[in-house]
Amino acid sequence: MLLAFIRFYCTNIMRFFLPPGREIADSSELDSHTRRYTYHYQQKKVWVKNLWILSSALMLCFPILPFVLSLTFFTTFLSFAILDETA
Repeated sequence: MLLAFIRFYCTNIMRFFLPPGREIADSSELDSHTRRYTYHYQQKKVWVKNLWILSSALMLCFPILPFVLSLTFFTTFLSFAILDETA
C-alpha cells in the first residue's frame, strides 16, 4: 500500500515537470473530441485561463460573498460560452 502511494505521488510529480502530452496518440476525424487539439481551440483555452485569472484577482481585491458568487457564476457561464463547439 505504501509503495502504491509513493508511486502515485512520484508519477504526479513527474507529470508536472514533463511537457503536456496528448490524451489520444492518434486521433481520427471520427472522434468527437478532435476539436480540442486544434489551434483555434487551444487559443480559446488561453482566453478562458486569462479570464479566470482576471476574475480571481477581482475576487481577491473585493472579498464580498455576493460579489464573489456572482462573479464565479458569470465567469463559469462565459467560459462555457467561449469553449462552445458551435462558435
